[in-house]
Amino acid sequence: MTTLGTADAAPGEIDVGRLPVGEARDGSEVSLPVCVINGAAEGKTLYMQAVSDGDELNGLGVVQRVVPRIDPAELSGTLLVVGIVNWYGFQAAKHRNPIDDTKMNRTYPGDANGTASERIAAATFSAARRADLVLDLHQGSTSRMINEARVRCGPRHRLHSECLELAKVFGTGHVLDQKGPDGQLARAAPDEGIPTIDPELGGCVGWDEESIRIGTRGVMNVLTHYGFLDGEIELQPQTRASGFSQYGSPAGGLVSFKVELGDEVARGDTLFEVTDPFGNVKTTVTADTRGVFWRARRLPQVASGEYVCSVGTDIDEY
Repeated sequence: MTTLGTADAAPGEIDVGRLPVGEARDGSEVSLPVCVINGAAEGKTLYMQAVSDGDELNGLGVVQRVVPRIDPAELSGTLLVVGIVNWYGFQAAKHRNPIDDTKMNRTYPGDANGTASERIAAATFSAARRADLVLDLHQGSTSRMINEARVRCGPRHRLHSECLELAKVFGTGHVLDQKGPDGQLARAAPDEGIPTIDPELGGCVGWDEESIRIGTRGVMNVLTHYGFLDGEIELQPQTRASGFSQYGSPAGGLVSFKVELGDEVARGDTLFEVTDPFGNVKTTVTADTRGVFWRARRLPQVASGEYVCSVGTDIDEY
């Protein structure tokens, strides 16, 4: 039998349940929706979670599509899935946990006796530590962003090559290979010897079908390549960036982008213009270096100095 919270599945079975992580302000139990898919044959364990940030829903869309597609009788190994990590943020449609005003993906490995966010992190990290591979599904929150997979352990980490391989197998087409902030699951799990990536499935608050489709394909790629499911996949070259250049607006007004997400840009290429309300161009911003147009603000209005977009830099193909 394999258990996760109240989910309990024998070999060849699937079960759903709840993972207790604390109590709400009225004293009622707070628990996360979980699923165990226990394959009929022995094999590796994959841990997957979504909605660490409460308004990033595309990962949940992936979970919703992947789980029904998997027949435990045809699976080798085990899937442990937490569908909604930031329960408090999800209920309020907020990015951060509103109970302690914390970004969940800065609290790993957590503390079972700590804040609300630290308790959730401790409970989910305990599940992740049981795995051979970890997928932490995210998206770009309120920004528009390409579909990418993030390797966050850093290039000097002993598991860097394994994490980079996992990102290539997931296969979004773009990889950010840059050491992440302390407290990220994709930083903490490799320290435990578990290859982990942080797929960022598009951006903007909402439910994006294309990004969900790409994420679903990515999970199925992982399950096939690592032997959970029969079959083979053909690994595709990925465009990798190891840095970011961020661009703010020199003036207030309305932004008009001159490149599309995913476009390669050269030094001197125009990224965007800022106009006044009557369409008169106030300023033009160009790229400082070669890269990929990676991320952009969702709304057009900006104040002087406000963030507008990011270009992935130090790019190569692997």
